[in-house]
Amino acid sequence: MYEQVRNTLVLSCAVAVVLCLWKLIDRVWVTPKKLDKYLRNQGFKGNKYRFLFGDMKEASAMIRASKSNHIDLDHDDHEAVVSRVVGFNYQSLQKHGKQFFTWMGWQPRVTIMDPELIKEIFTNINDFQKPKPANPIGKMFVTGVTSHEGDQWVKHRKIINPAFHVKKLKSMVPAFGLSCGEMLEKWDKLVSPKGSCCELDVWPHLQTLTSDVISRTAFGSSYQEGIRIFERIKELSVLATEAFRSLYIPGSWYIPTKRNTRMKAIDKEIKFLIRSIIDNRLKEMKDGEDNYEDLLGIMLESNIKEVEQHQKKNHGMTINEVIEECKLFYFAGHDTSSSLLVWTMILLSKHQEWQSRAREEVLNVFGDKNLDIDGLSHLKVVNMIFYEVLRLYPPVVGLARKVYKDVTLGEHSLPSGVQIGIPIMLIHYDEENWGSDAKKFNPDRFSEGISKATKNQVVYFPFGWGPRICVGQNFALLEAKIALAMILQKFSFELSTSYVHAPHIVLTLQPQHGAHLILHKLK
Repeated sequence: MYEQVRNTLVLSCAVAVVLCLWKLIDRVWVTPKKLDKYLRNQGFKGNKYRFLFGDMKEASAMIRASKSNHIDLDHDDHEAVVSRVVGFNYQSLQKHGKQFFTWMGWQPRVTIMDPELIKEIFTNINDFQKPKPANPIGKMFVTGVTSHEGDQWVKHRKIINPAFHVKKLKSMVPAFGLSCGEMLEKWDKLVSPKGSCCELDVWPHLQTLTSDVISRTAFGSSYQEGIRIFERIKELSVLATEAFRSLYIPGSWYIPTKRNTRMKAIDKEIKFLIRSIIDNRLKEMKDGEDNYEDLLGIMLESNIKEVEQHQKKNHGMTINEVIEECKLFYFAGHDTSSSLLVWTMILLSKHQEWQSRAREEVLNVFGDKNLDIDGLSHLKVVNMIFYEVLRLYPPVVGLARKVYKDVTLGEHSLPSGVQIGIPIMLIHYDEENWGSDAKKFNPDRFSEGISKATKNQVVYFPFGWGPRICVGQNFALLEAKIALAMILQKFSFELSTSYVHAPHIVLTLQPQHGAHLILHKLK
């Protein structure tokens, strides 16, 4: 009897091991080979599948090599930027044409550059969903409304939308101005008296500015109160970027490596700090304090109304979901605005004629007086400059989608499990879409608006497009417009000889070696 039980257990274990091995082999070899053949039959081209790593070794090697090089900014052609930032995709485009796929480990990612197909992807959000992070690290950043699908996404978007309504944003203009004013006071002390100049790395100053703006407008606090959160976010972003560039082995997140342990501790601390802010706000609201003018207050009020309207708690957001939305405020609101501002200042330092045009417009509208929301709407040249900066240096250089069932995209059939890459930067630099000067800085292309510049095609989407377009894009643009206008009122700026042009990705597109400029005081 004992022998029979033992043999049964041994046989069961052997069968389980064989099944697990087969499942593993199927996942990392059999299925990828089938998908490789399938995609080629659909007209897509790409490298042959290489066991386990796919294209990731080559892509990572290109990223490492790019970090040791920089770009010559003396000529007005930004092709080298594409090669440095999205080198492997750019190489694949040149090698295989616009219908290509790459291997993210054992998963194929089909890159789509056709405007009509991109429109279809952005419109049909139920068929083309955001990929669920296979790597648990991704869940730290793919958070809040950006991580949800279906009814859950509809609910969160509905609750959050009031916080970014135009009227609410208008009420935040004084907070934007106060934060920027504090930064300019520091610059004023460094560049004194009138007519003098100094060299300054403006990048950390702009990061502090956007951090302060998020703290004030989202949570009603100053940067000093939120400084620990931003310090932790910055550290977490660097560690996560390193992790994303290496192959994720399922289960490796639970190995207590130095990086894993540190990332978990940082994420826990960030949640604790945000939870403290939310708890304090809820207490204030319970005590009858009318404090709904910042993003958190507006969102909590909207959440309460949603629950009361349906008389059910599950129609609102849980406290953990509110924390995740607040994390998104911090991550997206801080990085997007600082990235836009720093590349704008760098490009205006290179293109002095556009800096002069922007300053002339600001002075014509405001003189040396404080900004107001009505005047900001008349800054046409500033808008053109921002649109062009976002074209050449989008904060996020690409978007990903995934199909969880067999779907048709144009004339193509895509099987379940295939990822879709939408390469924002490659599309923004495509001469078929933008003409022979696509790689040059030319804000005039937006003189008649975005629709005219794009010929009503979906070829420009620095904040995404369609129903899932970034809810905070107006917030980011308004913040950047106020900051740039106030800077132009008081300073002119040019590139320092120590400036090194080296855009690289740390979740968003950032200057690897900072932004060393020469500031000249105007008054």
